[in-house]
Amino acid sequence: MDYDGLAYKVEPMQVSDIQEVMAIERLSFPTPWPMGAYRYEIHHNPRAYYFVVRPQEEGAAKCREARRGLLARFRSTDQRPPIVGFGGFWCSAREAHISTIAVHPRLRRKGIGQLILIAMIEKARTIGADHITLEVRASNLVAQSLYRKYGFQVVGRRRGYYSDANEDAVVMAAQDIDRSPYLIHLRELGDRLIKRLKR
Repeated sequence: MDYDGLAYKVEPMQVSDIQEVMAIERLSFPTPWPMGAYRYEIHHNPRAYYFVVRPQEEGAAKCREARRGLLARFRSTDQRPPIVGFGGFWCSAREAHISTIAVHPRLRRKGIGQLILIAMIEKARTIGADHITLEVRASNLVAQSLYRKYGFQVVGRRRGYYSDANEDAVVMAAQDIDRSPYLIHLRELGDRLIKRLKR
């Protein structure tokens, strides 16, 4: 996706991003990953691909204002715009598996999650994946609806997968992400999202 003219951009996660990522992680998940897990994924897992979303420079001050208080102590010291969301996946053979995706609670429902999802699907396709899978909490109907919009279908269920509440995980998959029908659908969704995220 071309981020030129958009309010946000997606870029590869760096080790220097982990502190900000962890702040959003803790606000988003009952059992957050430890910092070391992200360091391992970035440095030692050749099959891992992680991304962060930042506002373009023009919108950075507005996003800092939206996040004030909650993330003030995690702000980047290099004056880059703040991280507002992140996501990552693993790729093995022809399967990509989304391991995490989150957006800061104060900036949800603005298309940022979709932007991350599209970036991951596009990257997975370019490195040879033909399908992509994920787990989502059975109670998280909003996320399931978003994934369905992007061609994911329920393919299974994992009982008690989320140990914090003994909650089931719904397993979803999007097939043939490298074929024309899916690519046309993804392009249409991307075009709509671009209009929504124009500065």
